[in-house]
Amino acid sequence: MIEIFQNIREIYDFTAPCGELMPYIEFFSESSAEKCELYFDRGHASVTMFESWTPTFYINLTGGYVIDVGGKHHNIGNGKDILILRNGLVTRHNQPGDRIFTVKFYPGGLEAVLGLNQVSMGDRVVSLNRILPQTLLTMLKGAVSFIDRITIMEKFLLTAMRGKVASDYYSRIVLAAIGEYTTTDMQLNTSKIAERLFISSKSINRYFNRVVGVAPKSYFSVLRARTALTAMVGNRNDFKPWIYGYYDPAHFYKDVFRFTGRKISEVL
Repeated sequence: MIEIFQNIREIYDFTAPCGELMPYIEFFSESSAEKCELYFDRGHASVTMFESWTPTFYINLTGGYVIDVGGKHHNIGNGKDILILRNGLVTRHNQPGDRIFTVKFYPGGLEAVLGLNQVSMGDRVVSLNRILPQTLLTMLKGAVSFIDRITIMEKFLLTAMRGKVASDYYSRIVLAAIGEYTTTDMQLNTSKIAERLFISSKSINRYFNRVVGVAPKSYFSVLRARTALTAMVGNRNDFKPWIYGYYDPAHFYKDVFRFTGRKISEVL
């Protein structure tokens, strides 16, 4: 299956984080035995995801699987837990019995909550036991339900975040810039966003490269393409690309091809 073009989420349960973590974490998710039984044969044996620059924990509750990151195969053995950045194409190869608990951070969210900079994680598969306490991972795997795992993880993350001396200034600016871009319907360029945050264009570029690992123009282009393509797939008849800052349909189609490597006509 291919992210956005197909419903890769239909075999998972999803929950948003608590309010204090909401600016930093997009969601918690877990593969569902019931949903896998119903929908796995629709193509979930192989799932391809596009770049998003979102650090993501994959906590392995059963079995093992293979994941392609940075053009390389990685065999994730039974009990191994990983962190990836998703700065490029990622393909995960699954079995119906796989059970994975996922924490997906927004760009810069990992640094804001745990003080870990994501820039050096590009195209890497990082073992989570280098980042999270083994006692926490053991508790998560021993929990009896998805909801219990969320409770355990949120308690840990909230404690870690509150224990920091102060929120990182650069991370806060980056998260604020992303917020400005999305709440203004993705119509503003980098310079305009910098003006709204009372910083220079040079500064906002430096902050994004330091926190996210890519320039703001490049990140906003990815975010816009993901958001607009998702909207088009959801309701093609009512889709208007200029709502998302595109000049016309040709501009949008060109951006989709650059982002996905596929023409709209090939997949829809």
